[in-house]
Amino acid sequence: MRALYDSKSKTIDDEGMKDLFSNDARVQSWLDLESALAQAQAEIGMIPAEAARNIAENSHIDKIDLVRMNELLEKIGHGFVPLIKVLVDACDEESGKYVHYGVTTQNIQQSAHLLQVKKFHDKLMDFVDRTIVNLGRLAAEHKDTVMAGRTHGKHALPITYGYKVAVWINELMAAKERMQEAEKRVFTVMMGGAVGAFHATGEQGRKVQDRVAEMLGMHSMPIPSRNTRIFRAEYITNLCLLATTYHKIAEEVYQTSSEEFGEVSEAFTKGTVGSSTMPQKVNPKLAKGIIANSQKLYSVQTASMYVAPRPFEADSSAYFIYDASLQESVELMAEIILRAEELTRTLVINRERMFDNVMITKGLINSEKIMMSLVERLGKDPAHELVYELAMESTHQGIDYNLVLASNPVITEHFSEQEIKEMLDPACYTGLCAEIAEQFAQLALEGK
Repeated sequence: MRALYDSKSKTIDDEGMKDLFSNDARVQSWLDLESALAQAQAEIGMIPAEAARNIAENSHIDKIDLVRMNELLEKIGHGFVPLIKVLVDACDEESGKYVHYGVTTQNIQQSAHLLQVKKFHDKLMDFVDRTIVNLGRLAAEHKDTVMAGRTHGKHALPITYGYKVAVWINELMAAKERMQEAEKRVFTVMMGGAVGAFHATGEQGRKVQDRVAEMLGMHSMPIPSRNTRIFRAEYITNLCLLATTYHKIAEEVYQTSSEEFGEVSEAFTKGTVGSSTMPQKVNPKLAKGIIANSQKLYSVQTASMYVAPRPFEADSSAYFIYDASLQESVELMAEIILRAEELTRTLVINRERMFDNVMITKGLINSEKIMMSLVERLGKDPAHELVYELAMESTHQGIDYNLVLASNPVITEHFSEQEIKEMLDPACYTGLCAEIAEQFAQLALEGK
């Protein structure tokens, strides 16, 4: 597997994820489909049972002549026919007559590729679950960790870091649900022949397809048309939506780990080098890998949408692009999820810097609290107008906000010095941040 940015992944155990798409794995997936096809056909009496047994026994990569297969590939220039010929040669003469019976190349290749992707998908979902648990722990630990909430790049209202993490948990849970719901449409077997209408096999062909799907733990394509591409596009789109949340996390880490913020940092491993010229550099390697691969993934989704409408019952220009797009998508996603799991598990949170940053404006971030405290006394619009004027005075004249408030007769008429001090404390105005963080931490840790 390849990706746009994969240097960090060389130090991360992918738990066999990349091996799923090796050349040997690809060939074996074709053989798995041919084996299941023969066995399903034998079950309903379409081909002899002995033939199916012999085909299944020889549908293993160590039973076929790979050298001969490559020679045939160079000679005939077809990507799949050589596999059929060497499998026929591996079987006895009578059984070989029933290899690849009643189906066409794309039936096997597309179904086999989706079988590979399904195996990847299962590992992907496990990594998603682990990332959600990592975030659940972060949300629980930092449900009360006060920081600046920012809108449009500026301080808005105080929040807690646990609340920020809860937003990510919610999105990842939705992405997980979305991807699980799509499995029945995406991971399908097609055995309908050249145009998908079971010309060669009739109603028995539909039964065969259902049984092959059952044997492989997949789903049977309702209409096995080679023209149907939207469900693979759906999967690529779902990967993009999942990546978007990981991308968001990475962007936050990338930006708030800068010296100007200093609120978080990636875990440091002694000996890690960030630059060939600047010895002090410790770069956010995990985050920038997530960002780069996510951005590339979005472009792949665009390409898949362009070819989805190609006409007629099959079009090689479309499925070549789809095979490549789906493959590239899972390669990029593998790199994203490997980094995301490690990043969320090892992220370092700097509570002190978060609090220092929320106090940069010396209480201006709590202006809404002051306004809301005045609403009952003055009304909403007058309260807003007054606090706006006081906030602008503090901002543009460089006077501490507490001094501006303490010198205003309307404010001092209604609030004591101690009450003004309390109104300016960000920790006293975080809304339901802690409760939301706790709620989603619990959901994440319980696996719901």
